[in-house]
Amino acid sequence: MQPIRKPIRVAVIFGPGGKIAPKWFELNNRKHEVKLTTYAWRDRVGETLLMHYAVSDGETLFELVYNTHDQIWSLNALQAE
Repeated sequence: MQPIRKPIRVAVIFGPGGKIAPKWFELNNRKHEVKLTTYAWRDRVGETLLMHYAVSDGETLFELVYNTHDQIWSLNALQAE
């Protein structure tokens, strides 16, 4: 995957138990619908919890990251299929 680290806008659904499901995001003025979440994981940088989501729009695999402290989403990587 190609590393990027770019802030983005993401639409999500918050479910029971603190579950977060990304539904779409904007990148370079283009809306990408999340068709599949292939993997989700969490890690910490100091005291900050980062929630990672590997998602696909059907053509490209993206890594979206939610910083729970700053409440900011970023695109950390992408891989064209």
